[in-house]
Amino acid sequence: MLTFEEKLTIIESYTELTRNDVSLGRVNFHFEESTRDKTLVVYHLHPNGNGFVFGGFVKGYKKNDKGMINIREFPEEDIRLLIEKSIKSLSVEQYEELADFEPHVEETWKNRNQQTLTLTKEEEMWSVYAGKNLDGIFPTYNEASSYLEEEGFTRKS
Repeated sequence: MLTFEEKLTIIESYTELTRNDVSLGRVNFHFEESTRDKTLVVYHLHPNGNGFVFGGFVKGYKKNDKGMINIREFPEEDIRLLIEKSIKSLSVEQYEELADFEPHVEETWKNRNQQTLTLTKEEEMWSVYAGKNLDGIFPTYNEASSYLEEEGFTRKS
């Protein structure tokens, strides 16, 4: 496990992040140029080596209910990769690129219990339906699909 100082050195190498010291010696880092409401990239990096990176719009990681990924045991390469993915997910280029990436207008998603949700584009928004009942509305395909994945659904081919 990397030490607090080693992790701090890695994170501080990203000049686009702004450091913010918080209580109990913990440190947060923000991406002030974020195009989303969220700017927090590194949350509560603690002197004991624990800490979190925001991955709410990043696929392939175990996240808590706030979209945070624990980096306590991550090696340097994995921390760097995750920070870069987090920054990209909050950046204009990634946001715009993914907003209309999916060409399909309607998709079926299922979970392991064979429950089905339908993702459909209506006007400029993406809607999730459970049968005829509206489950959620999202401004981009990426946000809608991230929500479905977090809820345990996968797109049916």
